[in-house]
Amino acid sequence: MNLRVKFNLMLVVTSAIGLAVAGTVSHQLLQKHAEEEVLELATLMMDSALAVRSYTVEEIKPLLQKLDTEEFIPQTVPAYAASQYVAKLQEKHPDYNYKEATINPTNPANRATDWETDIVTWFRNHPDKQLITGQRNTPVGSSFYFSKPITIKNEGCLACHDTPETAPEAVTSRYGTSNGFGWKMGETVGAQIVSVPQSLPYQRAQNEFYLFMGVLVGIFLVIGLVLNILLNQFVIKPIIQIATHADEVSMGTLESEELVVKGKDELSMLGRAINRMQRSLGSAMTMLNETIDK
Repeated sequence: MNLRVKFNLMLVVTSAIGLAVAGTVSHQLLQKHAEEEVLELATLMMDSALAVRSYTVEEIKPLLQKLDTEEFIPQTVPAYAASQYVAKLQEKHPDYNYKEATINPTNPANRATDWETDIVTWFRNHPDKQLITGQRNTPVGSSFYFSKPITIKNEGCLACHDTPETAPEAVTSRYGTSNGFGWKMGETVGAQIVSVPQSLPYQRAQNEFYLFMGVLVGIFLVIGLVLNILLNQFVIKPIIQIATHADEVSMGTLESEELVVKGKDELSMLGRAINRMQRSLGSAMTMLNETIDK
């Protein structure tokens, strides 16, 4: 095995170790950044829905209540406003979802599904917790959910949800008297749940990982090529010249020109040593021949 093969073998081994370490670290970082991006998207959707709810309560509801009508106006309901906002968002981003899932809702559209009921139950069993996040599988892939509890803290909510008899006639006329009643102060009746797909951030992270590793492999290949050129020019080529010259001297060709030596590195030191040996052998042979002639 010659020097070039040994050098390239060591280079391949060390490069493989470096690529493995860099790949592991970068993959973990990119996955972490993807998770953070998903969380940021979910938080943004939740904050946007809460902003719409606040806007409805503080500005829209007071205006609509001034209308001289006994008809129920759903636009005065904060949950309706938030849902309509998300519905518009879903026209371009159908995989994004927001729901105020309630176990006993007035509007059947807000009834919690099985997995949403599990979240509401978890909040009921952990009243000190105000946030839960997690992942779930959907028909379009893995989805990240971000949820906050809906707890009755304002007595104004009970005006429509205490008993059918005390509820506004406009509400019971629209939704009936079977659902959405019996709520109590301090009770967690549902949960605000935002769901955002994980596929896009994770796919982007995966593409970035492949791009990074491709660039890194390319850099290692270029470095390997440059190192091989330098190795040939400054190590292998001088060694071959020294070895060839030393071989000639060992065969008795002492009259050949000495090696041209420049620099102060180890190979230059070896070249000077070969030249000294050649001169010493030449002097010894001259003295030996003179002795024989006498």
